[in-house]
Amino acid sequence: MNRGCFVHSCKREHGARPWRALLLLGRGPDEAQWLSGDQLEYVRYLWDDPYTQLAVVFVGGEGCHAALRREPVLSSRIFIWQRFTRLTGDEVLQAIPLYHPIWADADPDDITFADSHAAHGNFRNWARLTAHTQTAMERTGWARVDQEVLRWVFSRLGSGA
Repeated sequence: MNRGCFVHSCKREHGARPWRALLLLGRGPDEAQWLSGDQLEYVRYLWDDPYTQLAVVFVGGEGCHAALRREPVLSSRIFIWQRFTRLTGDEVLQAIPLYHPIWADADPDDITFADSHAAHGNFRNWARLTAHTQTAMERTGWARVDQEVLRWVFSRLGSGA
């Protein structure tokens, strides 16, 4: 669908009243730096349309900032540039027990063990580790995360400890 058809169909659906959307952009979970100039121009086109009230979040990896800055008409509309870094050990101990119920009653030493061997302060790694840990606990009947469970999970992830 070309940009005119998309905007026209939204206007037809929503009539004269503005429509709102949140766009999370990237070709993958964090790859906005790979969007083409035409794709970025299309976002700018939607952004400028008086019938839209968009919130756009560009999520990207290395090179995202530079790629978006090459599009001055778009980059001038960016309200804030936010860089995310790995969680520190203290941040891991604060965030991970709140992140998923399997970590809520885990021993802090086991969370630190998991972070140092597999997650490395990265939420994507924590998501993968959590999914595998939950599966391991369901299949084996383990009631609580401990280093034995984690070693089993590491063996499946290829990050043996």
